[in-house]
Amino acid sequence: MINFDNSATSFPKPAAVKKAVITAMDRYGGNPGRSGHMISLETAKAVYAARTTAADFFDAEPDHVVFTQNCTHALNMAIKGVASDGCHIIVSSLEHNSAVRPVHALSKQGKCTYSIAEVSADEEVTVNNFRRLITPQTRIIICTIGSNVTGQILPIEKIAKLCQEYGICFIADGAQACGVIPVSLSQGINILCTAGHKALYGPSGTGLLVTDGKFGICPIMEGGTGSESMLLDQPSFLPDSLESGTINTAGAIALGTGIKFVKKLGIEKIYAHESRLCEKFISSIRTLNNVIVYRHEKVKKYLPVVSFNIEGLFAEETAAKLSDAGFALRGGLHCSGLAHTTIGTVPNGTVRFSPSVFNNENEVASLVSTIKRIALSQK
Repeated sequence: MINFDNSATSFPKPAAVKKAVITAMDRYGGNPGRSGHMISLETAKAVYAARTTAADFFDAEPDHVVFTQNCTHALNMAIKGVASDGCHIIVSSLEHNSAVRPVHALSKQGKCTYSIAEVSADEEVTVNNFRRLITPQTRIIICTIGSNVTGQILPIEKIAKLCQEYGICFIADGAQACGVIPVSLSQGINILCTAGHKALYGPSGTGLLVTDGKFGICPIMEGGTGSESMLLDQPSFLPDSLESGTINTAGAIALGTGIKFVKKLGIEKIYAHESRLCEKFISSIRTLNNVIVYRHEKVKKYLPVVSFNIEGLFAEETAAKLSDAGFALRGGLHCSGLAHTTIGTVPNGTVRFSPSVFNNENEVASLVSTIKRIALSQK
């Protein structure tokens, strides 16, 4: 199989990441921060090194980097940890369910209300759509940095300035963007949530919550942290307050290696390579009359993600035919009902093409040939 479903999880992983997992299993078998013996201490050093790597990458303090299970876990911690009773939350119309569902759950419990800001091809219109929804009770704005369905990049810095103007906590979902385009707390993001297993090339079961510390995050779970063990209250300092129980030690260490891989290769080089593959893909399939590509000519910049459909086929049918031919692409709604509602592809969804640094032009050409064959058979 040739994997073009890297927006779900990157595969293959860099050799250095695979080696880091094995090394962690062989060498770093202690429980970090739980004991004073050498195995625990060496493991703690390795985990802290990975924490520092992530902090440097996102312009944060090491203690403000929290290891999570995935981006969904990080978003739940951020949203539920910052939200207060009676608050108002704004989300974008391109949000993934990992952001929308926690907010909707809070609203069903009567703890908050929320509004959806429509994302436009025009950045200023998008920002104004957020602005007009702000009320005196607005506590949080949640925004994906880039859509996992269309790849549209949102005006993050402009939205961040809006949040600063009103004293609102800005939570950014970087699952699709981190590792592909520059993302930093210096852009005005208060809490960045991201996946470790996508474009940061870490193992599955890894994610990050990175905060600037300006907004307190109440823990949504309590437990052992290896610190202040005589107190029944959860520690109030980061990262301990949000890291109850033993973390995925091998995953955290390997994630640090994945970030180093991205940094060494270079964000600009990664984006250029993957975008070039997308441009080749789009220019080839757009020649087919019965293929629809969901990109707007007024949008200035996209992540290397392309959604398309073949007329006469459900998205999942197209994906199944491509799978039979040896290509992994995802068809359906991509856990993003809001985004598909926004672009008008409910209930069918789309087929999503998302390359990685390990894909090449010959693989794209082979995929295009297969799509042409399928499309022509529908005429």
